[in-house]
Amino acid sequence: MNLERIINQQNAKIIDVRTPAEFHGFNAPGSINIPLNEIPDRVEELKQLNVPIVLCCASGNRSGQAHHYLTQHGIECYNGGSWLDVNFYLANK
Repeated sequence: MNLERIINQQNAKIIDVRTPAEFHGFNAPGSINIPLNEIPDRVEELKQLNVPIVLCCASGNRSGQAHHYLTQHGIECYNGGSWLDVNFYLANK
């Protein structure tokens, strides 16, 4: 898996699973905020995206938890780690 290619060539949707306060401080351009605790309630919404999902957070821990949960529900997703890493990949388009 080449995360940079997925982000830049496959029109992946960036989902930031941090809290709203963290997200509003700084975030990757174009990302949407779905806090980790809301992921189970929004599985059907995420299934409807029909594009790869790249999950991010502050360090990769929460996005890793979301990745594990969503893959168990058949959703194509990737753990992007820190939103700073995702932001770096977006900046190098």
